[in-house]
Amino acid sequence: MPIIINLDVMLAKRKMSLTELSEKVDITMSNLSILKTGKAKAIRLETLDAICAALQCQPGDILEYSPPATTND
Repeated sequence: MPIIINLDVMLAKRKMSLTELSEKVDITMSNLSILKTGKAKAIRLETLDAICAALQCQPGDILEYSPPATTND
């Protein structure tokens, strides 16, 4: 998937654990873990807003677009 979720990077920069973030944003550990590992297919804007508020960051700090490599045949 060309969208990369850098939640683990922001957690490290803020010296915050996934457990602490879970408590601050009231989102289950399992749902945050799915985001952190990049297995999520979607994220609600409400969730992104809560995460950004807790980590004091912008959505672009968490989400990154990496276009798929193209092959020349």
